[in-house]
Amino acid sequence: MAITKAEVLAMINAAGVPYMATVEGDKPHVRGMGMVKADETGIYFQAWKVKDVHQQIVKNPNVELCYSTKDGKQIRVSGKLEILEDLALKKEIEAKRPFMTPIIKEKGGYDVVAIYRLKHGKALVWTMADNFTPKTYVDL
Repeated sequence: MAITKAEVLAMINAAGVPYMATVEGDKPHVRGMGMVKADETGIYFQAWKVKDVHQQIVKNPNVELCYSTKDGKQIRVSGKLEILEDLALKKEIEAKRPFMTPIIKEKGGYDVVAIYRLKHGKALVWTMADNFTPKTYVDL
């Protein structure tokens, strides 16, 4: 199945919440992550620096994301997360996620907020029909 970067990004944005796999030691950890956005500059996430996921990413920023679409496609994206310290972006995300405001105030400010970007990932779009065909990756 030939697919473009723009098509993959559109599917990712439509799918919304992916599952993210990280590693701690030799144990994998998978959890749903609220995606902020996916565009030409990368796939963005927000978490809290006090959470285990943040500590796992700091130690090993290599992750894999898995999205499921309503029409039965699975999009797997692997790559390396970078941690962004962008106050304007943190405030933009907070404006879209009002539940964050009391936590930011309680914890003493925006330093508790972690923003991650996956840049230069490799995406694989999978369907049952493509189950045994050679894998074709899309650079994001």
